[in-house]
Amino acid sequence: MALFKRSAAPTSPPPAHDAAAGNGAPPEYTIDELARAAGTTVRNVRSYQDRGLIDPPERRGRVGIYTQTHLGRLRLINHLLARGYTLGNIQELLKAIVEGHDLRSILGLETAISSPWTDEQPRHYSYLSLARLFGRAVSRPALAKAISLGLLEPDGMGYLARSPRTLAAGAEIARAGFPLEDVLSIIEHARGHFEAVSDRIVAMVVRELDRFGEGRLPPPQDVPRLVDILWRIRPLAMVAVEAEMKRALEQSANKYLGDRVAAIIEHLHDEPEGEGGKPTRASGKSKR
Repeated sequence: MALFKRSAAPTSPPPAHDAAAGNGAPPEYTIDELARAAGTTVRNVRSYQDRGLIDPPERRGRVGIYTQTHLGRLRLINHLLARGYTLGNIQELLKAIVEGHDLRSILGLETAISSPWTDEQPRHYSYLSLARLFGRAVSRPALAKAISLGLLEPDGMGYLARSPRTLAAGAEIARAGFPLEDVLSIIEHARGHFEAVSDRIVAMVVRELDRFGEGRLPPPQDVPRLVDILWRIRPLAMVAVEAEMKRALEQSANKYLGDRVAAIIEHLHDEPEGEGGKPTRASGKSKR
C-alpha cells in the first residue's frame, strides 16, 4: 500500500506558490491561497474579478493561477474598503490609475478634502463628571439641548463629547455665573452663521476643482498642486474666521459695554456730592 502511494501520479497540481518557490520565480497562488494571503474570501475574489477590479488569472489546465499583482490589488481594495470607499468608488479610482493618475496623488487629494480639521480626541463623561465640570447639576433641558446640538452624545451610562475643548469653554462660562441655557442658545444661534461661512469657503475650493469638469478628476499633473492648495487653505481659513470673530467681539464690546460704562460714569457725575465729596443717594430720595 505504501509503495502504491509513492508511485501514484498526483491528480492535481501542487500548490502554485510551492511550484514557483523552487526556481526563484515570483510567488503564485491558487484562488484559495490568494484569498487567504489577502485576508478575504474566495467569493470576494470572484466578485471583484467579475466587476473588473482584478484581472482574470492565468489558466493552467483547470486551475487559475494568480500572482503578486493580484495580491497587491486585493490588499489595495481591502484598504480602500476599510477607509469607507464603495466598490463603485474603487472602480472609478482604478479606472483613473489606468488613465495615468497616481493613486497616491488621488488619495492625497481625498485626504486633503475629507480629513478632520481638528486633532481633538472624543472624551467620555459620566453625569457626575459633567456636574463637576460645570460646577453644578446639569438640568435635563440643558442636557437635551447639548445632545441636540451634537455637543454630547449618549454613550452607555454617560456621554461622549466630540470636542472636549468646546465643552470646557462652555463650563468656564457657566461657572462664571452665566446660565448654561444661554450659552447653549448662543452656540445654536452661531452655528448657522458658521455653516454659511464654511459653505462659502468650500464652494471656493469646489469651483477650483470644477474647472476640470464637474465630477471629474483633474489631470494627473494638476493633482499635486490642488492637494497643496487644499492643505494651505485649511489654516488660512481658520485664521480668517478667528480674526473676524475677534473683530466682531471687540466691536460689540465697545458698542454695548462701552456705552453702558459711559452711562454709569455720567450718572455718577449727575448725583449730588455728600460729605467728603462722595455722591450720596439720600439726597436723591429727598427730591421725591
